[in-house]
Amino acid sequence: MAHETCRADRLRFARQFLRTPLITAAPVPSSAALAACMVAPIPRTGDPLVVELGAGTGAFTVAAQEVLRGRGRHLAIECNPEWATLLAERHPSVEVVKAQAHELPALLDRPADVIISGLPWSAYWPEGQRPLIELLAGALGPEGTLTQFSYSWSRWAPPARRQHREFDAAFEEIVVSRTVLRNLPPAYVYYARRPRG
Repeated sequence: MAHETCRADRLRFARQFLRTPLITAAPVPSSAALAACMVAPIPRTGDPLVVELGAGTGAFTVAAQEVLRGRGRHLAIECNPEWATLLAERHPSVEVVKAQAHELPALLDRPADVIISGLPWSAYWPEGQRPLIELLAGALGPEGTLTQFSYSWSRWAPPARRQHREFDAAFEEIVVSRTVLRNLPPAYVYYARRPRG
């Protein structure tokens, strides 16, 4: 059954990526190895507020739920209605909302401890409103962390370099993981910690 689910998710991703490559960040779902890196900052104790942006079919959702084990609040935001419905069916304990990332502040009752972003770089481009990176930094608590993955081949491309500068302006500390080779394509993770201001 799990194998069939994985195969179906790969087909879903491929279809969406071909239709909307600037909105769907990847041609295939992220691997368990990348998911483990993305959820690493989730506190192992207490009742954290974890926000997941661009949750897709749930690769990071599964990993986050394994860490949380029923603790805290897990809010998953997905703009694709098909995927939002699928996530809600698969993860009844996760609060799934069909929304855009810019709508996040209205969905929070307190600052987030961790924001896990599966959004493509294009989602961060300002569109006449507050830049998304500033909004996300403002949605985190003082010790909060934002995680964002990117593909190794794009690391030196102009959008990635611009994004790194924006992360640096919004956070006191940026750490970049080693390349996660057990992902297709290979990827790495930004850990943006301690939002400025």
